[in-house]
Amino acid sequence: QVQLAESGGGLVQPGGSLRLSCTASGSIFSIYPMGWYRQAPGKQRELVATITFGGSTNYADSVKGRLAILRDNARNTVYLQMNSLKADDTGVYYCNYQSPTGASWGQGTQVTVSS
Repeated sequence: QVQLAESGGGLVQPGGSLRLSCTASGSIFSIYPMGWYRQAPGKQRELVATITFGGSTNYADSVKGRLAILRDNARNTVYLQMNSLKADDTGVYYCNYQSPTGASWGQGTQVTVSS
């Protein structure tokens, strides 16, 4: 079983930056992809970004050029560097670990972009 612990959310003004962290523990194998998803109020959870063991990344069109996903395999940690934040980036951000046996999710961290 895999446990995911997120941190780094908060309130930020439009145009500001935040860095989210997610550390995995338990029966984790760093060869599998990790990622970030988000859920805005009244909307479905959506993909933000994913990263493979080798560092290949995939981003939602809405965040390309502003958000960056990074991974430290030695620490089983994935980061989401968020720059030029917009009000539409507001939501609960969830860390995800995907293995052949299924998906694991963190408890989520709130990001609010507001002036």
